[in-house]
Amino acid sequence: MPEPSPQDNIKPQDYHKQFSARETYSKHTDPCEDAAKASMKCMDRNSYDREKCMDFFQAYRDCKKEWLNQRKEDRRAGRPTPI
Repeated sequence: MPEPSPQDNIKPQDYHKQFSARETYSKHTDPCEDAAKASMKCMDRNSYDREKCMDFFQAYRDCKKEWLNQRKEDRRAGRPTPI
């Protein structure tokens, strides 16, 4: 099975859908959960050699940054944010 690309997880899931799909949500609900899981799988595959997974870590950071920017834009535009 081919190894997934870190670039597959840069864009966060729609956080409105992510939060509304759950019966409850908390500050720990994460639209970048896929990117986080991918980085941990990379660590598992590579015997926890961080250097081999830096692209996955960067994809997670990029995803989180994009998510936070989406929330800021929603607030500026007066759209409701779940949290």
